[in-house]
Amino acid sequence: MAKLRVEDLKKIKESLKGTVNLREGEHRVKITVHMGTCGIAAGARPVMNKFLESIEKSGAHDIILTSSGCAGLCNREPMITVEVKGSAPVKYMKLDPQKAGRIYEEHIQNGNPVAEYALTVGSETTY
Repeated sequence: MAKLRVEDLKKIKESLKGTVNLREGEHRVKITVHMGTCGIAAGARPVMNKFLESIEKSGAHDIILTSSGCAGLCNREPMITVEVKGSAPVKYMKLDPQKAGRIYEEHIQNGNPVAEYALTVGSETTY
């Protein structure tokens, strides 16, 4: 068995950083990409990749990007839910990478939900 080096441990630490932040509550925003089979078939992977790219480019360390299964509205996929601390969650629908980029810029970075892509705000309220 190969010995672990300090560099290996640092890589492991970085890969688990988001998980630890989630448990400790050190995030400002949580983005959930709904990736059931319907979401994936509708294009959720490119949407997820756009958020990964946007987070990396911005250098943000207070954003958690995660995935979940189907949200139950297959005809509205790809969908995401954005949860900003202190605000009601917003569920967005029928997304593509361009729309995801706009949501990242306007909602996640500047705090302004993008009403034209929103399905709901909070639990049941239509935007």
